[in-house]
Amino acid sequence: MLYNFDEPIDRSASHCVKIERMKDIWKRTDLLPLWVADMDFKSPPCVLEAIQERLKHGIMGYTVPHDGYYTSIVNWVHKRYGMEVERRQIQFVPGIVPGIYVALQALTEKGDKIVIQQPVYHPFKHIIEGSGRICVNNPLMYKEGTFGFDFDDLQERIKGCKLLILCNPHNPGGMVWSQKELERLAETCAQNGVTVISDEIHADLALPPNRHTPFAMASETAKEIAVTFMAPSKAFNIPGLVAAHALVMNNGLRERLFRYIRRNDLELGNVFAYIAVEAAYTHGEEWLEQLIAYLLGNIDFVDNYLKSKMPQIRAIRPQASFLVFLDGRGLGFGTQEELDRFFVEGAKLALNSGTLFGEEGKGFMRMNIATQRSVLEQAMMQMEGAMRQMEGAMRQMEGAMRQMEGRFDAERGDV
Repeated sequence: MLYNFDEPIDRSASHCVKIERMKDIWKRTDLLPLWVADMDFKSPPCVLEAIQERLKHGIMGYTVPHDGYYTSIVNWVHKRYGMEVERRQIQFVPGIVPGIYVALQALTEKGDKIVIQQPVYHPFKHIIEGSGRICVNNPLMYKEGTFGFDFDDLQERIKGCKLLILCNPHNPGGMVWSQKELERLAETCAQNGVTVISDEIHADLALPPNRHTPFAMASETAKEIAVTFMAPSKAFNIPGLVAAHALVMNNGLRERLFRYIRRNDLELGNVFAYIAVEAAYTHGEEWLEQLIAYLLGNIDFVDNYLKSKMPQIRAIRPQASFLVFLDGRGLGFGTQEELDRFFVEGAKLALNSGTLFGEEGKGFMRMNIATQRSVLEQAMMQMEGAMRQMEGAMRQMEGAMRQMEGRFDAERGDV
């Protein structure tokens, strides 16, 4: 491999969320942080070089998107997904979550109902309720180690709704939705006059042999009701540049959304955003392919470790992304709080609690595996140590119970 993803990188002095916010959430600093969805790898050299070259100019002034920015997006989605996009159908937004929030403002009114499908990326619910809209949950079904749509439930819940926010690929479950599933979803939404906002930030991290299908590519119906948000943030590890883009084919939807963005002066990015997107999409494909190979190795490592040493914990193998949803229900805890405590106090790991993504995530934890293999090895050893400690405590308790039963039997025999 040309790129060394095993290189250790100290992030403690970079003011990163995964370390700084850990103190606020867990009130301690001794946890191995595997929770925030960014990677512990340097961004691609092509992106770093483009930023360094721009720095030489010395003036960090207001900046507009340029031809190379638009061309890189058009070429990238065509090559990766066969998606035909015109420049006029692309709009920069300062991050996907802010973009979705703006779409809510542009396309709905306060009091409107919006569908999400939990367990799902938690900001969806936050921005719906925070903007005065009503959140309607169409829970995903969990069966045989994967999540799926519940279309029968959706048929009932979607009535009277204005939007559905789709996570495609899914976070935290890691599913790559099939074209057939997306086509059926589009038909259901179209029949009920519902627009679909598709968050496709993990699209470029589809893991072979899985292939991502943009919602707008699922069918002609889907294309006419879709507002697609994409970004190189996850795949090329540049989320701090908050550079994302909306792709909208339908003329009416595009006019409403893009006009709202421009009238509210929300269309400009930071000075590095456009050149980073262009560099990643134009020159970063080889780096991305090697990254995906490394991530697959990490997923294999975690999956095999659990199967061989801790079968009570099951890894849901993601079809996309570097996030692994761990099914911890086999540990036998009665509450999510007990499961959380096992990982924090026992394993000393900072992971995302499954219920962060909705009550449907009860019994699960989300772990970020986009880190050096040595870090994952340490994490798994800590998890195994916590498991052995718990088993030892259980054996002691069972022994104590047997002793008590023995004393009781002896006392009863003396009577």
